[in-house]
Amino acid sequence: MKKLFFAVLIVFTFSLSTCTSDLYNPDVCFQENVLPIFVSKCSMAGCHNSSNHEAHYDLTNYDGIMKGIVPKHPLQSELYNSMRGPNASMPPLNYPQLTGKELSYIKIWIKMGAKNSSNCSGCDTTQFAFNSRVKPIIDTWCVGCHNAGSAGGGYDLSSYTGIVTSITDGRLLGTLQQTAGFSPMPKNTSALSSCDLTAVEKWIAAGYPNN
Repeated sequence: MKKLFFAVLIVFTFSLSTCTSDLYNPDVCFQENVLPIFVSKCSMAGCHNSSNHEAHYDLTNYDGIMKGIVPKHPLQSELYNSMRGPNASMPPLNYPQLTGKELSYIKIWIKMGAKNSSNCSGCDTTQFAFNSRVKPIIDTWCVGCHNAGSAGGGYDLSSYTGIVTSITDGRLLGTLQQTAGFSPMPKNTSALSSCDLTAVEKWIAAGYPNN
């Protein structure tokens, strides 16, 4: 009887932890958390962008992404299924893969109804440390195209050294601000939010410390 009790307890605990890990976070926002993943990891040259439409998907905007999404049903969503599991087909193996956090954001967003949401959380412009604020922005929006294996424009932004090189070359800020004469980044989509751009600007103005 005791063995049966403990077996049931273990199964219940496992089930509870599994369900808890899927609880949605109301701060997951399409424009700030989900769109950048598709732009950075899926819309590089030759893939799912406005000029290529690989597999009929333009993943640089909400309408294009929604062609492969079933709101509230991630496991029925073709795009989500193509990104998850050990045999994920997207992104291709020679490109940076989605992190567990990025995959979770997409799943949570779909479960919440896959809305074209933005500004879900407040903007704190006093925080602009490299590792906690600036690097996540670069990782989210830029590293899919600017990495060691595929350094778009000759820049690898997957490391602090590579990011500093793009700053001292006078390229990073101009491209992110989408200033005339610079190739606008992120490519194929709208500019960074004013909150994220301000964080990068303040960090660079402070001497871009590796903090």
